[in-house]
Parts: sequence; structure tokens; C-alpha cells
Amino acid sequence: MTSKPSNEVDPIKSERSGNVREVGSQAIWSLSSCKPGFGVDQLRDDRDDTYWQSDGQLPHLVNVQFQRKTTVSDIYIYTDYKLDESYTPSRISIRVGSHFNDLQEIEVVMLTEPSGWVHIPIKDIRDKPIRVFMIQIAVTSNHQNGRDTHMRQIKIYSPIENQGFAIDNFLKFSTVEFQQFATIR
Repeated sequence: MTSKPSNEVDPIKSERSGNVREVGSQAIWSLSSCKPGFGVDQLRDDRDDTYWQSDGQLPHLVNVQFQRKTTVSDIYIYTDYKLDESYTPSRISIRVGSHFNDLQEIEVVMLTEPSGWVHIPIKDIRDKPIRVFMIQIAVTSNHQNGRDTHMRQIKIYSPIENQGFAIDNFLKFSTVEFQQFATIR
């Protein structure tokens, strides 16, 4: 799969549509390596001016482990070739499984000078979202044969099965604010 990021790709817009929700906050994140002050906190801080910087040999790994089996439909990665040049990933492998020992590669994404969000749909062979305990995002090469990598943000999304209360598809809770009232506890 060759992916070209676009300024039109916006994970927040997808979330506001009410079809998906960000589930990365429910996971435990770990990295194969990082420079001090450039780790998971920067990767998940919702800012595009901070980043994770690896510190070691390729491949550079981001491990995302969920405590229970989680449905995942999309991964969004924010990179910026204009700022990061040789630190920008050019080939990313997405691996999924139950734990480190059974990971299977399900997607390889080739990037050409990306600037912005890269959307990676995560589907099984039946074109359905997958259920996993673990996702590994592996940077296997960088632009200009760079050694270390920069990733500015990663977001992981799960589909929302229940689309909310509807009467003849007339009344739908379609915004995040209204969806909080979609169920009774």
C-alpha cells in the first residue's frame, strides 16, 4: 500500500462524525527506544510540534497493548517531511496479535515525503475491522536512509457499533456532545 498524506485527512473530523472513537488512551504504549524527552508523552500529546525520536537501530517500534480485545478500524500517523527530512519514515509495517510472540504483519505502508496525517485503514480479509490485544507499528526505513525516526502523533480508532438513538433516522445523536446522552445507565 502506498499512502500519500493529505491536508484533508483529519482524524478529529472522523471522530466528530460519530462513526469512530479514539481508543489509544485505553492502551499501554511502549517504544523500542527514545531520546530523553522525546517519548510516548510527546507521541500522544495532541500537538504536531512535538515528536517521538527513536535512538537505536532499525526497525523502530511503537507497541500498543490493550488490556482487553479491542476492535480497531483505523490508525492515523502524523509525520512532517518538511521539518524532519531524513528522520521521516518511508516504510511502516503494521503488525497485530495477542502478544509480542504472535504478531502478524497485516499492512505495509510506503510514504513519499509525507506532510500531515497518514490514514491507515485496518481490515481483515473480509474487509471488517479487526479485534486485537496488541498493535505494533514498525518503522522499517526512513527517507534518505536516515537512522532514527520522528513520529509526531499516532491515533488509533475503533468503530462505534451503536449509532445512537434514532426514530425513523430522523433524530440521530450525531455530535460528540449529544452522543454522551445516547444511552441510559
